[in-house]
Amino acid sequence: MKKFAVIDFETTGLSPDMGDRATEVGVVILCNGEIVDSYQSLINPGRPIPAFVQELTGISNGMVRNAPDGPSVMQALQSFVGDIPFIAHNASFDAKFLDAEYARAGLRRRTEFACSLLLARRMYPDMPNHKLGTLVRYLSLPTTGDYHRALADAEMTAHLLARMLRDLEQQLDADLVSHTALTKLQRVPKKTFADTIARMQEKEISNKTHTEDANV
Repeated sequence: MKKFAVIDFETTGLSPDMGDRATEVGVVILCNGEIVDSYQSLINPGRPIPAFVQELTGISNGMVRNAPDGPSVMQALQSFVGDIPFIAHNASFDAKFLDAEYARAGLRRRTEFACSLLLARRMYPDMPNHKLGTLVRYLSLPTTGDYHRALADAEMTAHLLARMLRDLEQQLDADLVSHTALTKLQRVPKKTFADTIARMQEKEISNKTHTEDANV
């Protein structure tokens, strides 16, 4: 059984190192290619949300005024996710906000992030770009809610991940397509990605042949 925690943050800006904070988190659990559970919460960032960010996300200062603070939400988030590995679209962004908010709550992330953006660049090189909305549109994936709201973006990323897993499993033995494999594949240079997949196929065929011969 393969489980992934697909997460998305909305924030006051681009960098927790510059004092920016999370304003909303959404996460869905993808199990064997299906969304089976979800968690969402607004977060009181303890600072004003810039006007242009309010316009982009639809999250206003009034909406977060009575929301729980970051540490409370992070405690609930960790209880919900447990040890399930994380995936996000443009994971470097979400990882740094998760780590910053976790640190305020005295928590630490337990697993490495896999990035659907990096994987999509390697798997679908002919797309006009690899923004979430573009991939959803060109791959005819389900859309849920509004872009730039955390749970809707997490759900759409989960549908993208399910599609990528199916595409990889058509080329590789399903057992090879794990979270660990995804984190390795996302680092493979784009120009050698197809060759890497071919080598993985050949190695798996060879391993199966050797196993069958040993059992004769």
